[in-house]
Amino acid sequence: MLEVLRTVGWLVCLVYSTIPFFWLLIHTRADYWRSRKRSPYFIVLPLWIAMWIVLGFLTAPWRHIALYTVPWTWIPAVLLFATGIWIYSQAGKQFSRAQLGGLPEVVSGHGEQRLVTVGIRSRVRHPVYLGHLCEMMAWSIGTGLAVLYALTAFGMLIGAIMIRLEDAELEQRFGNEYLAYRREVPAVLPRLRD
Repeated sequence: MLEVLRTVGWLVCLVYSTIPFFWLLIHTRADYWRSRKRSPYFIVLPLWIAMWIVLGFLTAPWRHIALYTVPWTWIPAVLLFATGIWIYSQAGKQFSRAQLGGLPEVVSGHGEQRLVTVGIRSRVRHPVYLGHLCEMMAWSIGTGLAVLYALTAFGMLIGAIMIRLEDAELEQRFGNEYLAYRREVPAVLPRLRD
């Protein structure tokens, strides 16, 4: 059972750690994607899947190295899983599926151009990334695998770059309204008090 959990954790973290790369492909070329008639997802999704495969081959030799094997670490892991799921549910309340899928970023003239600053986004600007971090940390802590901690660190590094690019794009799209929001609300670590 532990080996199955470790394998699942490794595969899940491969996907999660590459999510910022997926969005880097979108945000660094948003104007290009908007100028195309065909959906960018026909190109971006296969590239993203290729990233999973490449990262899988690169990390496979180390995927059995455990920093520790302690059953009680699944207690904080379960709490982090639950927190991540709750964050995802809150993040989806004020965002449409189109917004969660990035359609306003890639489809020219997409009708849904609105800045959401209520709900969970009144406490954290990028709650979905916080949810991803909770899920990756849960797998890392629960399994104790060194490779999962490395994938989490990698995802955080690329995510920090991606958040800067996304913030710049949102500033360009929403101007002073976004700048004021950005000054008041932290990017990933939520403001707990008003």
